[in-house]
Amino acid sequence: MEKRALFEPGDLIKIFTGDFGLVISGATFEGIKGKVKQGRKPGHFFAPGCRENIDYRMQVPVFFEDGTYDTMKSMNIKKTTEDCERKRSKLEEMLKRVLDF
Repeated sequence: MEKRALFEPGDLIKIFTGDFGLVISGATFEGIKGKVKQGRKPGHFFAPGCRENIDYRMQVPVFFEDGTYDTMKSMNIKKTTEDCERKRSKLEEMLKRVLDF
């Protein structure tokens, strides 16, 4: 039986504080780790001594519009239903600049 992911890289999400973010791939997540700060947003995944296990079902890597990243618990984020193409393109451009730097 195949497990289905709740989120996919490229999805625009919103957390309950109103912040927008972009779901990123595992490779992109590893690429930005040393370059940007971890945001520690409300609802991020935290387990002392436990490594992140990005599976897009329980733990979702997200890059936020304030230039930080986090591994979020899937129950604390929500796909946006609004048409926010401007926010998505802004986040993708910021992410591209970080990866090129």
